[in-house]
Amino acid sequence: MVLTLEEAKKYLRVDGDEEDDLITSFVIAAEIYIKNATSKNVDLKSELAKLAARILIAHWHENREAVGKAEQLAFSLQSILVQLQYCGGDSSESR
Repeated sequence: MVLTLEEAKKYLRVDGDEEDDLITSFVIAAEIYIKNATSKNVDLKSELAKLAARILIAHWHENREAVGKAEQLAFSLQSILVQLQYCGGDSSESR
């Protein structure tokens, strides 16, 4: 998986286990979203892929109402997805 449940909960600042199933579904959906938006062979362990997943998961976690104003995901997410698509999110990036 692109993120573990623990990594996602830490990023969301969620304690307890009441939302574990929901957050796990967000992690799985984020992985599918990233693969569909980029390529099936994107490196999901790269820091860019993990950052994209965190942005998606936080957005979905904070915007759960069925009715509300339509908001676009952050431009930064689109930029990250383009980089992953064309560069593959190579995990051998210099750090």
